[in-house]
This record gives sequence, structure tokens and C-alpha cells, in this order.
Amino acid sequence: MGIQYIKDEKGNPQYVVIPYDVFFQMRLQMAEFETASEAEGWEDIPCEQDEYDDVGIPDEIIAVVCDEKVSLQAAWRIYKGLSQQEVAEKLGISQSAVSQLESPDSRPQKRTREKLAALYGCTQEQISLRI
Repeated sequence: MGIQYIKDEKGNPQYVVIPYDVFFQMRLQMAEFETASEAEGWEDIPCEQDEYDDVGIPDEIIAVVCDEKVSLQAAWRIYKGLSQQEVAEKLGISQSAVSQLESPDSRPQKRTREKLAALYGCTQEQISLRI
């Protein structure tokens, strides 16, 4: 089952995104135990769409992010079996620059994102999302 964890800036889980069919089944099971007044506690939250709605990230990458507690960029590098030094050499930058790029608050420039995406075999959006 594809579960996505949304964490705060300290890495603490705040929300879980689950497939709708799983949510629906859970609600059906819960409805058996709820009274009408308890069911009224649910509220609809409006959907805010953006350019990243259709961007998918492979489960293997999300697993690295969760298991290693690293950024998406670092997860792609780890998944591809590269060291920061190897990435630095391929990009023509220093290892410390790669380390900075992999920090959670990093917002690499477009050209850098293009190079990273080409190196990792993914799209720019797949390394620049915040999860």
C-alpha cells in the first residue's frame, strides 16, 4: 500500500496520505462503531491544486527518505548508490556543495536541478518536492 508521510521541519510525522480506497474502507469500518453525532465531527477540507499534483515519486525513494531521514535529493543519490563525492565530480562542484544541496531547506537553481535529474534518471520535480 502506498503511504506517504508528511513531516514537519524537525522530521516529526504530522500527516499520512493514504490511497482513497483504503480511506473509504476505513470509514466504512468506523461507521459501524460511530453514532450519528460522532460522524458529524468529520469536516471537508478544500483541495488546493498546484503544478506538482501529478508528480509521482517511486516507493523506493520514499522508503529511503523515511528510513534514512534524508531529503529527496539525498534519497535519489543513495538509491543510485552514489557518494556525495561522486555526485560532486559529475557535476563539477565540491562535495560540501552537494551536502548543501541535500539539506532540507535547499532550493537549487534550475540548471542544477536539470543536472541532478539527468544524473539520477528522474524529473526535476521529483527532486525538488518537499515531503
